[in-house]
Amino acid sequence: MNTNGKIYLDNNATTRMDERVLQAMLPFFTETYENAGSSHLAGFTVHEHVENAAWQVAELIGAQPEELVFTSGATEAINLALRGISNGSRNHFVTAATEHKAVLDTADDLTRNGKYSQTLIPVQRDGRIDFRILNDAVSENTLMVNIMMVNNETGTLQDIRKISEIVHAKGGFLLCDATQAVGKIPVDAKGLGIDLMPFSAHKFHGPKGMGALYISGRLKNHFTSQITGGGQQNNRRSGTLNVPGIIGLGKACEIARQEMQQDQVHIKELRDYLEHELLSTEGSFINGSVDNRIHTTSNICFPGILSEQFILALKTISVSSGSACSSVTAKPSHVLKALGLADDEALSSIRFSLGKFSTLEEIKTAVTRIRAIIQQLR
Repeated sequence: MNTNGKIYLDNNATTRMDERVLQAMLPFFTETYENAGSSHLAGFTVHEHVENAAWQVAELIGAQPEELVFTSGATEAINLALRGISNGSRNHFVTAATEHKAVLDTADDLTRNGKYSQTLIPVQRDGRIDFRILNDAVSENTLMVNIMMVNNETGTLQDIRKISEIVHAKGGFLLCDATQAVGKIPVDAKGLGIDLMPFSAHKFHGPKGMGALYISGRLKNHFTSQITGGGQQNNRRSGTLNVPGIIGLGKACEIARQEMQQDQVHIKELRDYLEHELLSTEGSFINGSVDNRIHTTSNICFPGILSEQFILALKTISVSSGSACSSVTAKPSHVLKALGLADDEALSSIRFSLGKFSTLEEIKTAVTRIRAIIQQLR
């Protein structure tokens, strides 16, 4: 029961940690605190717990434990993938215009250094990939195609199976950022044909500062470590393991696997109610695909309402703007611009992202407040 007046509808940014995850982690700070790489009995015991957590993660995403590299989060995992994978003389990236900045900025950095070239491909009005454009962009020189599974701003879902078929037909690798998908919807990395898949624990009620990169077994001879030192994780990422974080990630994966279906039903009902109530606002519309999107996310444009003012007026209700703002100026979201929105439409868009701890009472309260604020601002 929320007693502090806070209504949190920004779960795509981060989620509240599940109490069961916290309880699983605590002993590894104060009791079973030994280094998983130490060669004494206590160290071996901790290592066994790490291996168990790796199995929990692997089971959730349809992988094997040895195909996982634990990282500090999805951003590091993305950097590890883009900077660490090579395949002969191939040096070309194909990247969707709606990718997260962690992908776009890293790829841009590599192209600025002259190591790679890149083709940025557009998306359709609903945010989905046009397969003909993708097929034309991928060449015999393409090393990697970068297309996320679920867009972080609109919730749009891509047909990853079809995309991987196009990429593999020309010998390339597919990097699929699954940060907004893992723990929320079923993900089968192998079945979808994904070669590299970064994700992060804090997006599905695990700890911040903890993530992983799935590296398909077929890429084991194409990977170069970007962090060297002690040779941990089979020389793929050196450094003392974040044992509490790994345990937390494993527990979050276990809970997600057991409770995902009921969480999906609960969250979708709330999301649909929220949309039904808010789309009665004159001129409002949903950004991105209505039919192909995750159940957690609704990105709505309220024409004539500046999102920054709207968010400040909401006070204890946490939502996200569709724009990337700095202290100096507000810029329209690159994702919404890629969908074809005008600047003023992008700057009038709000992302509502719900989670398993969201309640109908909170949504009803939020709807009432939102309606009143829209009326005031207009």
